[in-house]
Amino acid sequence: MAAATAGPGGGTSINNILIGVLTLLGVLGALGYWFWNKRELTQRKEVIEARTQEAQKLEAIIKEVEDYQKRKDSLQQRIDLINKLKQNQKGPVRIMDQISKDLPDLVWLDNMTISGGRVTLNGRGLNPNAIALFIENVKNDPYFEEPTVGAMTKVSETPIVYQFDMNFAFTYAAKAPSGTPDDDADTTTAATSTAATQ
Repeated sequence: MAAATAGPGGGTSINNILIGVLTLLGVLGALGYWFWNKRELTQRKEVIEARTQEAQKLEAIIKEVEDYQKRKDSLQQRIDLINKLKQNQKGPVRIMDQISKDLPDLVWLDNMTISGGRVTLNGRGLNPNAIALFIENVKNDPYFEEPTVGAMTKVSETPIVYQFDMNFAFTYAAKAPSGTPDDDADTTTAATSTAATQ
């Protein structure tokens, strides 16, 4: 019967064991929580690093796009400037080409200015007929208006040379031949009237 009775220190041992087990469980729980937090922190750091790298890549791409846009704008400005210069050169070149076509033999130009939609020139010729032919050619040119002719003067006797000056307006679009549609209409009407009479 004495063996069934617990000794005076038995309860204390069980308590110590329980306290040890609970302490061990607490330590294990704390270690587990610490590892879990560390893992979460590591994962968050990895996500942050990954997003930071993506942001840096995106910033580099955005910078490349901005640089490309700047180069494109600069190139477009140059192209526009070149086109504008070409357009500005196109008119005088065409005018000079037309005048050279209208210029007959025995006539040459000393000076020509193009300003405000008008051409002012002075030149010389070996005879009045050649100068008159040049004036007539300008008058009939579809790109030029009726010329205003100044005085024609003899400036040399040997050889005989005449000096003249004139000015006229110009257009970049050729004028339609005057009177052609009406002439055709009159001819058609006359032919119809003749046929009806016969």
